[in-house]
Amino acid sequence: MRVELVTDRISYKKLKGHWCDIIITNVHAPTEDKIHDIRGWFYEEVEHVFDNFLKYPMKILVGDFNAKVAREDIFKQKIRNESLHEISNDNGVREVNLATSENITVKSTMFLHCDIHKFTWTSPEAKIQNQIDHILIDRRRHSSKFDVQSFRAADRDTDQCPVVAKVRERPAVSKQTTHTIHMERFNLKILNEVEGWVLKKTGRHPQRDELPCESGTADKGDRQEDVRSSKNRVAQEKRRQEKLYQGEVLGKNLGIQRKSAESPRRKKGNKEHRRQTAAISEEKCANQGRQRMV
Repeated sequence: MRVELVTDRISYKKLKGHWCDIIITNVHAPTEDKIHDIRGWFYEEVEHVFDNFLKYPMKILVGDFNAKVAREDIFKQKIRNESLHEISNDNGVREVNLATSENITVKSTMFLHCDIHKFTWTSPEAKIQNQIDHILIDRRRHSSKFDVQSFRAADRDTDQCPVVAKVRERPAVSKQTTHTIHMERFNLKILNEVEGWVLKKTGRHPQRDELPCESGTADKGDRQEDVRSSKNRVAQEKRRQEKLYQGEVLGKNLGIQRKSAESPRRKKGNKEHRRQTAAISEEKCANQGRQRMV
């Protein structure tokens, strides 16, 4: 861990991580009542510090920006739609410009929370509440931070609430480039001529295998052989499908015949069983009557 003090308003700390190094920059921006040049110099210095960092470490920017970032359409790409304010001040516009130039995002205005978990500063009279403390992270690692909110329950002797962020370290995976497929292009001029000639002679459009390509025209015998082989393959596939269909139909017919042949046997067997049981019951009754007579 190494701490570096740049100015009285800017400092950063480097931490050793598992997947990458983490650089946390802490800032304290001038308020709105300061001179315009002082605020411009501050944001220029922050940009200079960020430009000196390497590309691969996770860069997090935190601090008191004294900036009201509003829910405006032109800022939605960087701040989304969960800010506490509706109108931005000058520091808020400067913060968004910094995020755009350094390719970082304002994460403290991206998560859905109640208003009591958004404001970070309260006036001494407790009548005005603003969201002026923010947390930013570079766009390459923006998915590593998945929650940001103010922590009002902390014991503090100040008018500001601490801002708590949940961060997980994960490797950054760049998007894979799309693979280009090199396809053989057709010569449209020759294609139109061949289509017109074939349509005039045969009354049908030519198949794709018969079309000439830009790389060179094949021999007439080779084209005919390709067409003949494709037709043979189609015919074989058709015969195979017909055989499968006939086999399915034959199997269904055999099953129906078996069911129809078995059904009368079952009925006959049931009748014979009833007759046997009736004869046995009659014999039992006759024997019981004989015993009583005796």
